[in-house]
Amino acid sequence: MEPEHGRRVLIVVENLPVPLDRRVWLEATTLRQAGYEVSVISPTGRGWELPYEEIDGVHIYRHPAPPEAHSGAIAYAREYTHALRHWFRLARRIWRERGFDVIHGCNPPDLVFLLALAYRPRGVRYLFDHHDVCPELFEAKFGRRGLLYGIMRLWERLNFACADVSIATNESFRRIAVKRGRMAPENVFVVRSAPQTEKFVPQPSDPSLKKGASVLIGYVGVIGQQEGMDLLVAAADHLINRLGKTDVHFAIVGFGPHLEAVRADVAARGLAAHFTFTGPLYGEDLLRVLNTADIGVSPDPKNPMNDISTMNKVMEYMTLGKPVVQFQLTEGRASAGDAALYARANDPADFAAKIAWLIEHPEERRRMGAYGRRRVLESLGWEHSRPHLLAAYERIFAMRRHHGGSSRPEPAPGGLAGDG
Repeated sequence: MEPEHGRRVLIVVENLPVPLDRRVWLEATTLRQAGYEVSVISPTGRGWELPYEEIDGVHIYRHPAPPEAHSGAIAYAREYTHALRHWFRLARRIWRERGFDVIHGCNPPDLVFLLALAYRPRGVRYLFDHHDVCPELFEAKFGRRGLLYGIMRLWERLNFACADVSIATNESFRRIAVKRGRMAPENVFVVRSAPQTEKFVPQPSDPSLKKGASVLIGYVGVIGQQEGMDLLVAAADHLINRLGKTDVHFAIVGFGPHLEAVRADVAARGLAAHFTFTGPLYGEDLLRVLNTADIGVSPDPKNPMNDISTMNKVMEYMTLGKPVVQFQLTEGRASAGDAALYARANDPADFAAKIAWLIEHPEERRRMGAYGRRRVLESLGWEHSRPHLLAAYERIFAMRRHHGGSSRPEPAPGGLAGDG
């Protein structure tokens, strides 16, 4: 479909390259298919290194990836300053080359509102795509509050205050937008993250991935501080060395800053023969591992952030018909329902016990997996989120028509960084 004049969108994302960021890529391609002209600003990385390319009609502009912050205010300031400089530089280029009518800002960080404010005098509206609760993310990483936590709350408040429309990944995030963000309920739309069911399809397993074991336990995701990998390794230790379930293998798919620490923990516990770390996998390679897995695990610990977050890995396991073990999390239960077993919060021994129960009950594994896939197909797949995304855009363009706004590229607002 040819782009509709006056329906031009600039999506800004900082923490993953596009199209690797599956949620952003689904949003971008859905908008493109609906007739919007879509440009994206994202970092480079993980094989996506070209500074510009067009894929499926989406114009992708990439900047060098910033160093990820792990150690406090100075590291965060460095990462965010790096991102801001490139956002402004690339936005100026995109404005000159094709223009945009809406900036679609994906957090973290909660700073895209600065770019939106710079272009508001030109009639550009701001849609905030609420991926993470940044104050709670900061708390989960650094385990403290104080001044820096307060700054995170302020940035969040300003982000919502500048947004004309917000989209939330689940009902918990929607409540934050309305209560903490003080947005009008009619301007907040729930657009859940979910795989495309036409691409995430159950397929035959590959027995070689089990390394001779009867049961393969799969994990896919970031290997970082707040994902609970230490709890998963402790659970594996209890499962194998205490409960005697030695006929198992763990396939760990993903990358992240704590990969080497997790490898060292596995080795120190004498579990290396029971673990394969595949690194990041995509497309058919990822599907091959997940289709071979008998159980999917989501060890994200219970904390203020994880309790209200929807975990993409859980949706992927369910889409492929895999039963899930996770901790007691509000949105985790809202997503999985009876497709999962729920361990006591942050208790690796109970997590191991839930895995052991599923190992001993293969018929229940199949029943739970079938229930989870049916749940995705009937209500949770991307095809059910697509209308909500398009409704959010209808809302913001209706606001734009009501308040007026230019659809013609003009010189960029004063004070923007040069193309450099």
